[in-house]
Amino acid sequence: MTGLWRMMGIWMLGLALLSAPAPASAWALQDSTGKPQSLAVHRGQWVLVNFWATWCRPCRQEIPELVRLQHDESGKLAIIGIAVSYRDPDAVLAFAREHGIDYPVVLGNEDVAAEFGGFEGLPSSFLYGPDGVLVRRFAGPQTEASIEQAMGLSPH
Repeated sequence: MTGLWRMMGIWMLGLALLSAPAPASAWALQDSTGKPQSLAVHRGQWVLVNFWATWCRPCRQEIPELVRLQHDESGKLAIIGIAVSYRDPDAVLAFAREHGIDYPVVLGNEDVAAEFGGFEGLPSSFLYGPDGVLVRRFAGPQTEASIEQAMGLSPH
């Protein structure tokens, strides 16, 4: 009977490892220009990882807010946009240029989403503190004020 319990424990551990999100420090991505993007690259900064799609209306609504945050002169926040659910990578990059996205863009997929523990809809964002710890998950479009509030900053 102990062999059965041991096998069940190993199976349950394997199931937990498959379904658990990777530790925050474990993700490392490459943006569309070939530059690495990770928490280590942005050590000491807040990092907002934003999952979006070109066809997503709420994502489009959120883009100007993220662009404004990216232009904050304090340098406290780094934004990484991860495009998902697309057919043509060149179309995604053209969309990013047309909409003024000047923060790093990663061409993502389901595997990349799984590294963050997945999400239920778009846009979805993950905010990491300067210490690399996940502070907040956002579902739906965010504003400059909502992100600054989560960072403990007073909105402009």
